[in-house]
Formats: sequence, C-alpha cells, structure tokens
Amino acid sequence: MASHLFCGRVNLNILREAARKDLREFLDKCSGSKAIVWDEYLTGPFGLIAQYSLLKEHEVEKMFTLKGGRIPSAAVKNIVFFVRPRLELMDIIAENVASEDKLQPREFHILFVPRRSLLCEQRLKEKGVLNSFTNIDEYILDLIPYDGDLLSMESESSFRECNLENDQTSLYHAAKGLMTLQALYGTIPQIFGKGECARHVANMMLRMKREFAGSNTQILPVFDTLLLLDRNVDLLTPLATQLTYEGLIDEIFGITNGYVKLPPEKFAQKKQGEGGKDLPTEPKKLQLNSAEELYAEIRDKNFNAVGAALSKKAKIISAAFEERHNAKTVGEIKQFVSQLPHMQAARGSLANHTSIAELIKDITSKSVERCQLQQTTIVAHPSVFSEDFFDSLTVEQEFMTGVDTDKVTYIEDCIAQKDPLIKILRLVCMQSVCNNGLKQKVLDYYKKEILQTYGYKHILTLKNLEKVGLLKPQSTMRNNYPTIRKTLKLWMEDANEQNPNDISYVYSGYAPLSVRLTQVLARPGWRSIEEVLKMLPGPHFEERQQVPTGLHKKRQPGENRTTLVFFLGGVTYAEIAALRFLSHMEDSGTEYIIATTKLINGTSWVKSLMDNPEENLP
Repeated sequence: MASHLFCGRVNLNILREAARKDLREFLDKCSGSKAIVWDEYLTGPFGLIAQYSLLKEHEVEKMFTLKGGRIPSAAVKNIVFFVRPRLELMDIIAENVASEDKLQPREFHILFVPRRSLLCEQRLKEKGVLNSFTNIDEYILDLIPYDGDLLSMESESSFRECNLENDQTSLYHAAKGLMTLQALYGTIPQIFGKGECARHVANMMLRMKREFAGSNTQILPVFDTLLLLDRNVDLLTPLATQLTYEGLIDEIFGITNGYVKLPPEKFAQKKQGEGGKDLPTEPKKLQLNSAEELYAEIRDKNFNAVGAALSKKAKIISAAFEERHNAKTVGEIKQFVSQLPHMQAARGSLANHTSIAELIKDITSKSVERCQLQQTTIVAHPSVFSEDFFDSLTVEQEFMTGVDTDKVTYIEDCIAQKDPLIKILRLVCMQSVCNNGLKQKVLDYYKKEILQTYGYKHILTLKNLEKVGLLKPQSTMRNNYPTIRKTLKLWMEDANEQNPNDISYVYSGYAPLSVRLTQVLARPGWRSIEEVLKMLPGPHFEERQQVPTGLHKKRQPGENRTTLVFFLGGVTYAEIAALRFLSHMEDSGTEYIIATTKLINGTSWVKSLMDNPEENLP
C-alpha cells in the first residue's frame, strides 16, 4: 500500500493506479503463465509502481535479468521482455531468442518503456527474430510517484542528451508526462518557464493540447501553476555539497529509486554472549520515504539539527514504553498492547536513523559526541566536521560568496594527493561557474594537472564539461554572478540551521538559485527581478491555458495555491527540502509539488557527463 502518496496536497496515488492499470492490461494480453526478462535499469522504477504480488496475480511465475546467452529454463508459456528502446539491448534479446530450445516453443513479447522504437524493431528484423514476437507494445512510464510531493521520470541521462548530444527525446517524454498529469488532475491554467529546454517542453505541451482539443477531461484543476525550470539556469546548486540529512545520505551512499544501501556493521544486532560473532557482510538496504514517520520528520533538516531531533525522539519512545508500568486495568493493558506494534516500529526506525547519522558522522567528522539514552546511542550535536570535509566546504563557500575565487592552492593540493577525480571536477566547475569562467592560464593548468594525474582518457570528459558550460575560459563579458547573488540574496550570513527561517539552511548559508526563483515567482512575481532573469541563460516566459467552462477553481479564504515545479535536467534533495520548507511556511500561500527528469547529486550529475565513468574513474 502506497500510503505515503496520499499524504500530500495532491493525491499522487491516482497516477500510480493509472500506471498499474496499464500494466495489468498488457500482462493480460499474454494469456497463460509468464516469465519476465528485465532490463536491469527498469526494476527500480517498476518497483515503485507494482510489487511482485501484483505481477503474480497476473500469472508471472519467474523473473530474470536480461543478459546474453540462453534464458534460464522455466516451465512457462510466455517470455516477456521489459526493456528500454536501446539498440544494444536488442542484440541481447536477439541472442536470447535465437538460442531458444526449438523443441519447447514459447511465445515472446516485448514491452518497450517508455516508447516503442522503429529503430529497435529494425535491429530485431536484421537479426532475423522480429517475427518471433507475438506482441510488441509500449508502456508509457513518464512520471513515477516517489513520494507524496515528488515525481521523477528517472531518465538517467536527460541533461547529457539535451546539452551534449542535442537529443530532445527526454523533453518530449516530459511534455507527454505533463499531458498525462493534466488528464488525471485537470488543466493547469498558468505556465511559467525559464531556459531553452523549458521553452521547448512548453511548446510541445501546448501543441499536444491543441491536437487533442476535443478530448479535454472535465476535471476541476488541482494545480494552479506550472513552473518549468531548465537545469542550465542554475548550474551552481548541484555542484555544492548538500547539507540536509537526506542530501548527505545521497551524497555519501547514493539513493536509488527510494532505497539506500548502507555498510552493515552499524546495523548488526548484538545479543548478550555473542560479542565475537561475525558481522554481516551484505549491505543493509533501507527504503526512504515519508511513510516512515521519523524519516519524514528529519529528512529535510540540516544535518547539524538531526542529533537533537533523534535525542528528543528517543525520550518520547522511552516514555511511551514506560507507560506499561502505569497500565493497571484490563482495558489499559489492552490499549497498551494495541499500541505496541507502532511503538516497536518507531524504536526500530530510531535505531536505523541513529546508525545512519553515525555513519555520516564517521565520514564527515573527526570527533563523534555520543550520549546514552535508554540503551540507544544518539549523535548529540554533529557540528564538528572533519578537517578534510570542512576544508572542502570552506572552499565551496568561498567560491559561492565571492571570496578569494581565483585561488588554486586547495584544488592543486587535492590533485597532488590524488583525491577522487569527481571531487576535483566539482570544485573546478564550481569555481568556473561562480567566476563566469576561469582565467585561461588557470584553466590550462587545471587541465594539464588533471590529465597528467588521472590519465589522458579524461580529455573527453573535460571537453564535455566545456560543451555544457560548466568549464570555460573567462570572456571579456562581465561576471553577473555577484549581481545575481546580491539581488536574489543567495548567500545568507548566520543561516539558522536548528530553527531555519530561510531556504539557505539547506546549504548552511547558500540559498539555491532555482528555489529562490520559485519563491520570487510566488511573491512578489518575476516582474520584480526582470533584469536578473535577463542575466540568466535562456528565455523566460508566461503562457495561459484555457480551462473548460464551469471548471474554474473557486478558492476558499486562506486556501493555498498549488504549484508544480518541474526541473528539466535534474534536481537535488537539498532543493526538494528547500521547496518543502517554502510549502510549510505559515505565510507562504503556496504548496509545491516537485517533478524532475532525474533525482541527482553533484557526483551522479558530473558522472553523467563523463564517457564510460565506471571504467575511467581512478
């Protein structure tokens, strides 16, 4: 049950149920027992739509990962391939089909996600296996509900495709996804956008709307406004180290399709007399979403505020368990027993997040303060960062505040120590973005040092970073970043991390440019920052869509507006936290739902611009 999808202002479970219905219909086309052969990348996104129990109800008996050679034996009538439209995957499928046992013929089917591809079908024809397929269909999985206020297309290379390869397929899928949303949640009356990709998506969506003019759904609009933001407008934010709890989990361990895999040592259950028992070796896999009460409470906090929140929760849980001593009557005992499962789940959740906080603390700090609370170890106040982590943060903040932005010493030292290449690239790109490019001498020096230290194979990566504008030589044009920073108050001194009053808490001082633009749009409006908008890349625009007669929303006094913010090219968890903070502000007047082509962090984003990053990283 996806209870966390109901909890927001917009019931995103409607979208999930529509996706499940389409999946059931396709599976029922293949009558009889089935084995699904998965493109491995799709298993995570599909897991958010349908669990194995739903597949089992529709006669799915086996599941395999797509790989070369023969498909493992299975006594089933149908073999169904769930794949992305990639030519290299067609070669594997052709090999699977060609090596099938002719004495036990089975029916083959392909489901392309998210779109059917004529090129792929042509490749199967060339390989001589196209006629072996009974059904070739497509499953339109554009926007996947991740949480009560979060949707993602999980298009792994959308930023690269749009900005490096001039391939706008992901933008077409974004426009189609917005059409699906409007079919389920009503027409969105107002559209604002900033950036080239935003303009393309708006144009495609408006054209689709005109083409399907006769099929307007009679649904009262749920969203008041759509804001389309191109990642190119704010290249700085993803490069900075996120400092929220969820952001740091993603930075350090990586969150994939709502799950994180963690080192197992901290999660070992130690029982008396088992001190020398072997520790588990399998990573601990945890699901992270707002269905978990404690996680929903702490996910968007600055990490410096997490320790205090965990301590407070430990006291509450401890007090709840102590209540058993006060239960005297049968009724009171019965009531306590009925609350026990919830209390035990809360205690398990606390133990997990205490362990995660300690893992983060071990990596980011040199001294861990702990306090003992009812046999539960809590990180008291993790504000002392390790020297290495703190030095890196200091340099980032100097670049963002315009202090000593030409310095090369720290990055030079990191290269000399052979620090991870991704760390170097993030810092160099950040320096370039904040300075409107690097002095030619500095840029040449960095390139030479990187290639000599990490290998000449990275010359293509440096070219890619230049092509997308993350790395460039300084031109004679004025650097607009200081003006943008001052006008939009992107840097706030003494940001309050414990009890924040501004979005800048998510980066301990830096307010994400993308979210500040969203905040200004709501109040006082973009007309107040017209000059700044002109300094940022790409056009800014406003469009209106005609709402069918009789479906105009009558707002109740004090009722908030609902805005869908769509990040084209990726969004970080820190930006999501900042938007949630704006939604919860008392005088905000607007609640935000977030959609994106991909959930990213600085590392995954820079990796997406590398050629064969897994092979090339030292």
